[in-house]
Amino acid sequence: MNEIEDAGLTPPAPPAPPALPGLYADPHLVEYDGRYFLYPTSDGSDDWAATSFKAFSSTDLVTWVDHGEIFSLPHNTTWAKEHAWAPAAARQGDTYFLYYSAEDNIGVASSPSPVGPFVDLGRPLVAAGRFPGRAIDPSIFRDADGTAYLVWGNGVANIVPLSPDMVSFDPEAVVSWEPPGFREAAWIHRRGGIYYLSWSENDTRDEDYRIRYATAGHVLGPWTDRGILLEKSADRGIFATGHHSVLNIPGSDDWLIAYHRFAIPDGNGFRREVVIDSLHHDDDGLLRPVVAGSHQIRHELH
Repeated sequence: MNEIEDAGLTPPAPPAPPALPGLYADPHLVEYDGRYFLYPTSDGSDDWAATSFKAFSSTDLVTWVDHGEIFSLPHNTTWAKEHAWAPAAARQGDTYFLYYSAEDNIGVASSPSPVGPFVDLGRPLVAAGRFPGRAIDPSIFRDADGTAYLVWGNGVANIVPLSPDMVSFDPEAVVSWEPPGFREAAWIHRRGGIYYLSWSENDTRDEDYRIRYATAGHVLGPWTDRGILLEKSADRGIFATGHHSVLNIPGSDDWLIAYHRFAIPDGNGFRREVVIDSLHHDDDGLLRPVVAGSHQIRHELH
């Protein structure tokens, strides 16, 4: 018996296994027509030197189909070759869009299929140095009126409504701000009349990389800081829980949060794995802290 058992205490539950086999990070989880899609950063190389993106899909969030490479910087762009990070996906009509970071720019590509092949815009959507902070980590929020917003940034968060073509915006409409402890990976979701802004603080190489959140009555704020949403569980070997996406299961009030952590048991900031947990909204409008790797995905999802 170990010391915990000797003391009559219940040992901590083992962490849930990763959603995907292998090393991936920065997961964007989305649902199209009853099927779930994951778009992650390919991990496992020092300095995050990935050059392409893959897509995975599932009907049950347990068994995933690997659709292979869907977009390559060297083969599908003329303006970037490496540092393919943090993809985000959206759909407008019959067209699917892939937003991504590349060499401190944000690009966008389109396809008639959620798994590509994707055709690049031909230039950065957000060029390096054009707005405050680093131009990385895009996400897409679509409000109830149909307006799609592009959110991005490292050091400074930026948001702007996209034009109906989903590949342009008015630069004068960009709003920039610095949430408390903001590092990167800003994400917005809405439930009823409350907007939730969540983001990662600290460095992805730091075991204390974690998710913080705020609430507002408008997509542009002002935001009220609500504290930590998700952080490490050191006694269970879970570290660096961050860079997430949030998904509402259509037709329900069930919510999911996908994020990455250091790969267990010997991962680090360059060797990470993707996890999906349930996200719960309390009656007071706040978010219940997420217990990392807690096996909380609802099995009745379909």
